Amino acid sequence: MQTFFGSVWWLIVSLGLLVTFHEFGHFWVARRCGVRVLRFSVGFGRPLWKRVGRDGVEYVVAALPLGGYVRMLDEREGEVAPEERDFAFNRKPVWKRIAIVAAGPGANLVLCVALLWAMFAVGKPDYLPLVGRAEGIAAEAGFEPGDRILRIGQTPVPTWTDAGLALVTAAMDRRDVAVEVRAAAGGTAIRDLELSRIPEGVEERRLLSEIGLVRQQLLLPATPRAIRADSPAARAGIEAGDRLLRIGDRDVRSWDEIGAAVQAQAADGQALEVEVERGGERRRLWLTPEWYEDDAGGARWILGLDPPQGEAAYDTTLEHGVVDALPAAVAETWRLTRETFGMLARMVDGRASLKNISGPISIAQYANSSAQLGLAWFLNFLALLSLSLAVMNLLPIPVLDGGHLLYYLIELIKGSPLSERAVMAGQYVGLALLAGLMGLAFYNDILRLVVS
Repeated sequence: MQTFFGSVWWLIVSLGLLVTFHEFGHFWVARRCGVRVLRFSVGFGRPLWKRVGRDGVEYVVAALPLGGYVRMLDEREGEVAPEERDFAFNRKPVWKRIAIVAAGPGANLVLCVALLWAMFAVGKPDYLPLVGRAEGIAAEAGFEPGDRILRIGQTPVPTWTDAGLALVTAAMDRRDVAVEVRAAAGGTAIRDLELSRIPEGVEERRLLSEIGLVRQQLLLPATPRAIRADSPAARAGIEAGDRLLRIGDRDVRSWDEIGAAVQAQAADGQALEVEVERGGERRRLWLTPEWYEDDAGGARWILGLDPPQGEAAYDTTLEHGVVDALPAAVAETWRLTRETFGMLARMVDGRASLKNISGPISIAQYANSSAQLGLAWFLNFLALLSLSLAVMNLLPIPVLDGGHLLYYLIELIKGSPLSERAVMAGQYVGLALLAGLMGLAFYNDILRLVVS
């Protein structure tokens, strides 16, 4: 219940901030272009709070915090007194209308830069891009435990988050990449990852597993926190705090290797030799795994070991000085913008799944989890969301800012505005497309909840 209310709260905070900046962009430029603003609303639906300012604008906070709008004087929406027609939006030159419409996404881009500047200035904790284990394609490329990834293609990767995103992006394109590493044995080396070998149809969340790289900090020690009563491990004499070194004929170096070793070697009624370290001494024990079927229909061999608690602490911080943080934020915004448009292109041509489209449920969950990770991670989340809002609004879909910009571009080319009939037809098409996108986003959200 606490997670639910936390998610709702951080969703309201996030969208409230981003929508306010977006609408303020429209508002500010409209006023400077001589357009009379009638209402500035954050949210849709029934007003929860409103007042009329000294400037004559009605300021509103409405009940549904999933958007907002700026209502301007416009002859297409009602009768305008003759003495006020010069202040109507529709009477302004096309370049002013373009500036007013583009100002919303522009404000979100500026906000993205500001948030990333704050993130870099505060310092975002993360994990070093250290390889803990290499399997499959990565092992064949020569990766070894302890390798530190320096560069993927031409992109420097100071953290594991950067490395993971770069690898998954290349894997979606099935594009081979050269990875520069500082080898565990010393010196630098180039490892060529043949990502074109990844089979088609692999889900994106499994691409990193298909590559075969596991970060070092994920490798918890093979030391159980507790032993379940009347379990195979308890009957064999394994104790909490013992470090497992070997199961059957497989060496065990980390907790996640225990399950794989057991599933690969266990058989009904067959005992496995287990080597453990206890108090600095090595001991050999024998245990017989049990077959277990859970309520969800899954089945596996178990030993009765509880995993060690916690997760490895962050071991690096992505941080710049207050001055240096600004160019870093601009560069990061440019990089994220390229990647966002690249992801849209991949979804259009089928290289990326439409499951990547998220709705308010997923946004609320991401907002809550990033807020729990600390200020820098929350600033990073807000920056990504602000950029996404800017890009989404620039899509050439009628009813969105990008659709209006498309109308004005056509007007510039043909020398006159589109007919009211054409505009209305476009609005209906835009509403249908927007409803479809929202439906897909909600479907993906619900599917994630069911699967998880």
